[in-house]
Amino acid sequence: MKIVIASGRRKTAIARAVIKPGKGRVWINGIPLEIYPIEMARIKMMEPLLLAGEKIRNTIDIIVNVKGGGVMGQADAVRMAIARGLIEWTGDEELKRLYVEYDRTMLAGDPRQTEPEKFARYSARRRRQTSYR
Repeated sequence: MKIVIASGRRKTAIARAVIKPGKGRVWINGIPLEIYPIEMARIKMMEPLLLAGEKIRNTIDIIVNVKGGGVMGQADAVRMAIARGLIEWTGDEELKRLYVEYDRTMLAGDPRQTEPEKFARYSARRRRQTSYR
């Protein structure tokens, strides 16, 4: 039995996807993707599956564990983990090209991180206002 493990990261969220033969079910932290509470996140997480097509989607089960970050950061991490896992599962260069053409961050990721807060300031760049009069 073939099993593929893939990971995806976005900001501070880390997702690990396990792909194995099945009936086309997807769970995120134990919740089926179809009834995931946040709609925008659900749509984002479904993108790689919709692009892959029903032929691939209906032959595998995907179990994703994600932690850290916020709702959309987690959604992006899950999306990346699923996309990377599907490419590894199929070994299809055409699918990889399709994902890169659609949205490169689905595979490559986004390196941006929040800037650390500096000593004696309110935020990373905010300083006290100065008056010259």
